[in-house]
Amino acid sequence: MTNPLNNHKLSPIATTRRIVFVAGLGTEILDLVGPLQVFARASDMHCRENRGATPLYSIEVVSISSSRSLRANCGLSFAADKTFRDARGTIDTLLVAGGDAIERNEINAQAVRWLKKIAAKCRRVGSVCTGAMLLARAGLLDGRRATTHWNWCQTLIKRAPRADVDPNPIFVRDENVYTSAGVTAGMDLALALVEEDHGSRLALQVARNLVLYLRRPGGQSQFSAALSLQATDRKPLRELEVWVLDNLYKPLTVPVLAERISMSPRNFARVFTKEMKTTPAKFIERLRVEAARRRLEESQNSMETIASECGFGNVNSMRNVFQRALKISPGQYRRHFRHTKRSKKNV
Repeated sequence: MTNPLNNHKLSPIATTRRIVFVAGLGTEILDLVGPLQVFARASDMHCRENRGATPLYSIEVVSISSSRSLRANCGLSFAADKTFRDARGTIDTLLVAGGDAIERNEINAQAVRWLKKIAAKCRRVGSVCTGAMLLARAGLLDGRRATTHWNWCQTLIKRAPRADVDPNPIFVRDENVYTSAGVTAGMDLALALVEEDHGSRLALQVARNLVLYLRRPGGQSQFSAALSLQATDRKPLRELEVWVLDNLYKPLTVPVLAERISMSPRNFARVFTKEMKTTPAKFIERLRVEAARRRLEESQNSMETIASECGFGNVNSMRNVFQRALKISPGQYRRHFRHTKRSKKNV
């Protein structure tokens, strides 16, 4: 079976999406530069592959304070492109980085009003880590599901009493409002937005280039199957995860996995079960379910396509696994999430 991600060449894009990052005093620098680099690398890789193509993204940093000069909470000083007072024009995606001033609720009322006004005109609005606190103050999380850094979830619940705060996901999408968990989860969110804009192939290329784990599915606990391999001290098992997540569509039997890291099937099964506290077969099944859940939540792909991409072979096999693992069919799972979104929109 061929990888469906490699069946087409990236085509030139006619328009450039404007991405604006909002930062304040004491910004958590990784909240800002991590996702920013994802968008920048996606645009760069696209233009390299398609000579003369229009850049996918233009990227700006807007200061939420009165000055362009900012100092991150790590001590690094940098200059934003402009302050919020000078921000003009159409914004495609606006993302708020977390940091000290936002966490201490020290953003002035004028800046909050600006955010609320400009957000209404953006195609997408989101936050990285504790940037959700500023979205909450602007009323942008009211009636929505949201998340933030696990250590700040109780604070977000107090500041956004009308929001449904979930401490477990890597990131949450509720219609056009996106919130992500702590720090590096902003890169997971940015990869998902690139995939939403330009497809899985480009997102996968960017993840590989930046040495990231692409498939940490939306709706997944931060202690999920996809992250658990990273906890092992055995480097070959950690490296195996990257390969497995990129090759879920293949037959991933014990002999195939063992050969990948130059072990005998018997020794591999013994070591894997000892390290991971589960069998290779059950672990691969969990990864496939998580990948399928993300596709069911975020894509319009057919059941047949999702079953093939995630390595189930056929829809009946995927249905059986879903019933066993989640006590719900793939169709019911997809309808539930679509129904939830429609219901919230109609409230």
